[in-house]
Amino acid sequence: MTEATSSLSLSTLSRIAGADVPAYAREDLSAGIVHLGVGNFHRAHQIVYLDRLFNRGLDHDFAVIGAGVKPHDAAMRARLQRQDWLSTVVELDPGGLTARVTGAMIDFAEVDSAAIVAVLERPEIRIVSLTITEGGYYVDATTGGFDATHPEMVTDAANPDAPATVFGILLKALRRRRAACTVPFTVMSCDNLPENGRVARATLLGLARMSDAELADWVAETVAFPSSMVDCITPATSEREMALLRERFGIEDAAPVACEPFRQWVMEDRFSAGRPRLEEVGVEFVEDVAPYELMKLRILNGGHAAIAYPSALLGYHFVHDAMADPLIAGFLRKLAHAEIIPTVPPIAGVDFAAYFELVAARFSNPEVGDTIPRLCLDGSNRQPKFILPVVRDRLAAGADLSGLALEVALWCRTCAGMAQDGSPIEIADERAAELTRRALEARETPQVFLEFTPVFGDLGRERPFADAFARDLGALWAEGVRPVLSRYVEAGGAGD
Repeated sequence: MTEATSSLSLSTLSRIAGADVPAYAREDLSAGIVHLGVGNFHRAHQIVYLDRLFNRGLDHDFAVIGAGVKPHDAAMRARLQRQDWLSTVVELDPGGLTARVTGAMIDFAEVDSAAIVAVLERPEIRIVSLTITEGGYYVDATTGGFDATHPEMVTDAANPDAPATVFGILLKALRRRRAACTVPFTVMSCDNLPENGRVARATLLGLARMSDAELADWVAETVAFPSSMVDCITPATSEREMALLRERFGIEDAAPVACEPFRQWVMEDRFSAGRPRLEEVGVEFVEDVAPYELMKLRILNGGHAAIAYPSALLGYHFVHDAMADPLIAGFLRKLAHAEIIPTVPPIAGVDFAAYFELVAARFSNPEVGDTIPRLCLDGSNRQPKFILPVVRDRLAAGADLSGLALEVALWCRTCAGMAQDGSPIEIADERAAELTRRALEARETPQVFLEFTPVFGDLGRERPFADAFARDLGALWAEGVRPVLSRYVEAGGAGD
């Protein structure tokens, strides 16, 4: 434990002895990127890559200005402003914890659409990056395309000069850049979506076509939307992480970030107005990121979903404790090898079995302190991204999907809002009330849950899936989680 702590700020950097601090001066940086959605993941991932780059004396004109449109963005802005936009990132390596103070963010726009547009108009802003969650892209669950009927999109289309959403703000800023003959910025999604660049493009063009077809054509012709695969397990910050930082590193940080030591970024090299030389600090630029995205989304994110719901029902709080349960770890392993990995196209030089072992080891890292409630967040947006596409692929191949149907049944059982011992489970989801209503009704009529088309589209009408789901949901209510998981894990012959 350290004897004294320093409140994080530019003026106290010289007194910080327990962590690495920027080797560059803040006054040497200028903005080139605006990032919308400044959460823990962004600061553990993109900001760390940029911090490493700046420490090497490269591309100091690509510093970050934060931005956001939600109340939590305003709260984050207030915390970071008090410490000159600095963040401490603690890497939770079982072999020894390390900390670094990052200085790659140099400002944060007021949480106001006009203020954000004014920043985005600036010619020096060449990239706008996004971590706005999977639900922030207005994707229609049935078609997989842009949802032009979403009330927020309808409102922004009717009021293009007073947008309330991220995409409305981007469109207004691009309209003004076009009028000023300014080169458009690149829109770089860093969210966990298959082909996230394509999805971002479809949403921005879809909104544009609702109000200004000429602008939509200009965006389609001039704006780059590189897809990227990003990875770094980053738990929510609690008093645990803040206390750890004070006690182990002597830093008082109002918004520290704790994350695993693993970090990966694979990206398409498509930019409208240049980019920082991120390949110098470990970013892999490829022609087509889709295979890497699919590998990560299905094996890692799908794996998170696989362990989330049985763990919640069995009362686990920490992910590493759940992974120490042979039944939960066994369910993850069998589902991944028998049903998920066979749907991932081969990638030259990548061993999916070895990748799975790395993922399982990362889930088991006790230092990370990742939580089951975090993995359960926002299931109505995550299931259609990470699990249901795998179900569709298995159905199309006429292949076994018993583990996938069980995963969805476990989600449904969790949405009922009570653990197996009767204790309450909070459903943190924008559709929580409807999910819980349907989950409780599904105890007697399983099909009711699958008929929730904003999540399942037409998938609930597929009999092999619907029948397996109904069988497993009934068994979960009648027998409990462990017997049902055991039956799946011990059964032979599943897979291709």
